[in-house]
Amino acid sequence: MASYKNKSVSIKKYKNKRELNIGLFLFAVVFIYLIVTVLMYITGDNISVYEVRKGNIVKDNSYTGLVIRQETAVTAETGGYISYYQNENSKIKAGSNVYALSSEPLDTSGGTGESGTAVSLNQEVQSGIVLSIQNFNEAYDSEDFSSVYSLKNDIANYLQNAFSVTRTEHLDSVIAASGQEVSSCRSAGDGIIAYSVDGCESLTADTFTEENFDRSNYERIQFEDQMQISAGEPVYRLITSEDWTVIVRLTEETAREMTEQKISSVKVRIDKDSETMRADFSVIEKDGRWYGRLDFDNSMIRYADERYLNIELILEDESGLKIPKSSVVKEQFYVVPEEYITTGGNSSSSGVMVQDKDGNASFHAVDIYNTSDDGEVYLSRDGIERGAVLVKPESTETYTVEETRPLTGVYNINRGYAVFKKVVILCENDEYYIVQEGDDYGLANYDHIVQDGSGIHSDEVVFQ
Repeated sequence: MASYKNKSVSIKKYKNKRELNIGLFLFAVVFIYLIVTVLMYITGDNISVYEVRKGNIVKDNSYTGLVIRQETAVTAETGGYISYYQNENSKIKAGSNVYALSSEPLDTSGGTGESGTAVSLNQEVQSGIVLSIQNFNEAYDSEDFSSVYSLKNDIANYLQNAFSVTRTEHLDSVIAASGQEVSSCRSAGDGIIAYSVDGCESLTADTFTEENFDRSNYERIQFEDQMQISAGEPVYRLITSEDWTVIVRLTEETAREMTEQKISSVKVRIDKDSETMRADFSVIEKDGRWYGRLDFDNSMIRYADERYLNIELILEDESGLKIPKSSVVKEQFYVVPEEYITTGGNSSSSGVMVQDKDGNASFHAVDIYNTSDDGEVYLSRDGIERGAVLVKPESTETYTVEETRPLTGVYNINRGYAVFKKVVILCENDEYYIVQEGDDYGLANYDHIVQDGSGIHSDEVVFQ
């Protein structure tokens, strides 16, 4: 038997080579990034961004006004049942029939435009309505809603006149068919007919009192066809002028402010129909109280039934760029004469010539933030040092930089870092400013600015 040598095998234990787990590594990196980001957000300053947009601010004051007109309450000479010839709030000429009185009620149903019978419009009325609509279409402006009310009033006047003629003819026929003895009463003058009274018809801008603003005991009597009235009782109002007045109560502070500003005319918005008009304005002091007097010379008929009107005095109405008040800051800038500004440095950049200790002048680029009407330029304090000597181009004259002045502005961050932009404030309310648009060194529509300007510095990097 063949002999075999014992062969031994040496077995060595080797450590397994670990391979890099890419997925785990990426997860760790992302996880660390998220933690750092959250910590920076929690501990760092969070900057909110505001997009500048065009807007407007209307500064107004709301009041309940007392309406005063040139009007008279007309009383009946005899009693009976009343029937009106005219439509309410219609214009009437002196000598025209206003109402009729009968001993028994007249049956006026079934023949007037009010009860459903169509009123025939003559060619003149139709042509007037068509012309009004054509004028409205040609001059239509979607931003001027008052033209709609004007068209409405024009058409209403045409229809009212047509209806008045029909109503008068109908009432005459009813009276003839009734067999009753009926007395007709005529208007003593030209004016506008209103079928209500409230006892305030004799009020004037000189005779009103504070008690007239108390509406708790205010009563208005409305007259209707076939009402029974007695002799001496009012039967209608005759308004004899288009001029009318609204009295509003003012605080002493507001009254003095408006007096100091010498306000003689104001824009007024009437809540009832959102109509906007202008009125002559004056301040009245009476019995230790302050009032505002608003005088109008048109549109009286629209409010002929009103003794009290809710109105707004529009004292400011400015349009421009709307920005938050919190964005606005004040910064100090060097002020130098405009003639010291030049260009150089192989570019079109603006700058100044700064003189060194040896008397040599070299060009230094600067950032300009404003130019005044007086020929002064506002420069950043970071560009040059206080006490720097500027040399006037093509001259030996010099100017030492020392004076600083404040500018009101905001921080623009369109480029990812804060850039100061001046603003000119036109109007304000509690939260916003309206600032001027189109300034060479100001803001433009859709600019992005820091919403809270406090704590921000020029050239600071801002992450939106």
